Amino acid sequence: MPTLQDPLMIVTDLDGSLLDHHTYSWQPAEAWLTRLQVHNIPLVICSSKTAAEIIPLQRTLGISGAPFIAENGAVVNDGHTRTPSPHLPENPLDYTSLCEQLAQLRQQYAFKFTGFSDVSEKEVSEWTGLTPHDAALARLREASESIIWRDNSEQFDLFRQQLAARALTLVQGGRFWHVMPQGSGKGAALRWLLQHNTHGNHPPITIGLGDGPNDAPMLDIVDYAVVIKGYSKNAVILQRKDKQNIYHTGEFGPQGWSEGLAYFITQ
Repeated sequence: MPTLQDPLMIVTDLDGSLLDHHTYSWQPAEAWLTRLQVHNIPLVICSSKTAAEIIPLQRTLGISGAPFIAENGAVVNDGHTRTPSPHLPENPLDYTSLCEQLAQLRQQYAFKFTGFSDVSEKEVSEWTGLTPHDAALARLREASESIIWRDNSEQFDLFRQQLAARALTLVQGGRFWHVMPQGSGKGAALRWLLQHNTHGNHPPITIGLGDGPNDAPMLDIVDYAVVIKGYSKNAVILQRKDKQNIYHTGEFGPQGWSEGLAYFITQ
């Protein structure tokens, strides 16, 4: 088991993980956050939230300037510059073009879904429980769109096919489906970040924490994976075989987050 003296890196989801699913509070994890800061252990946020949401939270947590992954991997900040999907070989669509493609698909196939670009801050606030101010930040998207699917399963299968034909994919989060460029999930983004942001010959020992199906690609590539008990009806299914390096928490949210770190890190 790693210790606080080892060259660790903590990679964490936000909603339902470091942040409470209902209240968005991180305070139950405060003792561990302080411990990480005292030992200069970097905390890398890897979330479906936008950069506009993550940057103020970094300031609150005292980790301004740290690398982060936003919009489920569609946006990566290496600690210096923020860019949409640098790990993809081709420059993906910007947000406006992506929403135009979705509007065309909805018109052509009569798909029933509603995206953040279709509504105001008020609706996003009602959907998420965010304050109107934070809902406005959630709408400042750069490379992906969050949608609520309101159609049947046959139409959903057709929707997936039509997205794939346009080099787009669907990722399931805790509350929404996310439309994003193919190949730009949390795992691919984290792999790129580790390759381009690791100094010296010894890569850090990584501990990842997440509660949703969209966290699985990230949890599959970290050294130690904490699957936080969540509210999604879909299980978090990991492909990795080293079961001894996977821990499923008994607690939800930041309590489970703290439980997972305490399990793996020898104090």
